Amino acid sequence: MAAVDAAKVLPKLKSDVATLNQISENEKSGFINLVSRYLSGEAQQVDWSKIQTPTDKVVVPYDSLAPVPEDAAQTKKLLDKLVVLKLNGGLGTTMGCTGPKSVIEVRNGLTFLDLIVIQIETLNAKYGCSVPLLLMNSFNTHDDTAKIIEKYAKSNIEIHTFNQSQYPRLVKEDFTPLPCKGNTGKDAWYPPGHGDVFSSLKNSGKLDALLAKGKEYVFMANSDNLGAVVDLKILSHLIANKNEYCMEVTPKTLADVKGGTLISYEGRVQLLEIAQVPDEHVNEFKSIEKFKIFNTNNLWINLQAIKRLVEADALKMEIIPNPKEVNGVNVLQLETAAGAAIRFFDHAIGINVPRSRFLPVKATSDLLLVQSDLYTLSDGFVTRNLARTNPENPSIELGPEFKKVADFLKRFKTIPSIIELDSLKVTGDVWFGAGVTLKGKVTITAKPGEKIEIPDGYVIAGKNITGAGDIK
Repeated sequence: MAAVDAAKVLPKLKSDVATLNQISENEKSGFINLVSRYLSGEAQQVDWSKIQTPTDKVVVPYDSLAPVPEDAAQTKKLLDKLVVLKLNGGLGTTMGCTGPKSVIEVRNGLTFLDLIVIQIETLNAKYGCSVPLLLMNSFNTHDDTAKIIEKYAKSNIEIHTFNQSQYPRLVKEDFTPLPCKGNTGKDAWYPPGHGDVFSSLKNSGKLDALLAKGKEYVFMANSDNLGAVVDLKILSHLIANKNEYCMEVTPKTLADVKGGTLISYEGRVQLLEIAQVPDEHVNEFKSIEKFKIFNTNNLWINLQAIKRLVEADALKMEIIPNPKEVNGVNVLQLETAAGAAIRFFDHAIGINVPRSRFLPVKATSDLLLVQSDLYTLSDGFVTRNLARTNPENPSIELGPEFKKVADFLKRFKTIPSIIELDSLKVTGDVWFGAGVTLKGKVTITAKPGEKIEIPDGYVIAGKNITGAGDIK
């Protein structure tokens, strides 16, 4: 909570925000609403003693879902109720790319967006249905995305775009909007997290238009999660059981200890994020014994319920304060997450899905996995190679030389075979030839000023390479 007097700050903030002509009235009121809630100090932490582990009724095992009947007409009827929405507000900057992250090439020259479009085209062609694709952009990705989607004009899929809100960053010291301090650049603004999707869907007019077409559910996911594909078993279950909200969760591994988890709390299902955990319980939160599942951010939500809750201004998700520095000025941006909305919906559930539905590409180490022989690509779907017997993916750590996509691609003549790899750690100036095979635990460390080149066709099995002399 900020040590700021709300009674003094809010009137001035309202008059400052009123002068910001770059944003709509809806954005202005949404922003003021968010700051007011933050300043009122709504409790963000939970009472640890009230947390209960959800039962199988609340977090349903995927294997217990009823099989979908093999009836094409029934399937078409089911799919005609569905909309797919991808969160497309992020830039590819962390991977050294300009423009939306969704246009990074993932495999065979196809981008995230290409794969998403091909998947939905395949569904629409197979069942004669019309599942539309919605992209929620931010002001950072809107212009580029508008140009990029022109190439899909001839596809059998309706693509709609809308923007999430644009809010001003706040100067931490006195809660003045940064644009009012003379900063007219893009960095004076921010998109307030994907929790904003509900009001943005409504304010853009897209929600009412979809309801008018008979659409009932939206399947929402991050555009960089290659595992987030339409699942008929899940859709069928939600419609049959009138679940207004479903969050796909999957078992935690040690790599996921910070991910939000689902709990039962005061009779409702709720997302618990690490930021809400009292300090003395953080280690318990991270343990994979007590909290066994985490949120994949694959969400299925009833459109009518979104309309009802947005109109009632009932979606008051936990506020995530995100401090930043812009040109030496300490600023605050307040955000919310879509997953935190679960507690406001009726008959909300989690479904404990296979790990294959969570395949995010956050770094070039993930790109190595999905471009390798560990996966195959067909009809836009990236599927794991059955030749790998270990259910877990290898852990991959690449040094800063590999951080940018362009550098990563330069350093691999072709992507190595990693079907039998357990772990790979690469440090320093390392270059890979074509047709390299990596097995077991592999460490390659080039000392400062040295270069290691792995020759074409070379096999490294359970080896620690620290110099050119180790390659025989």
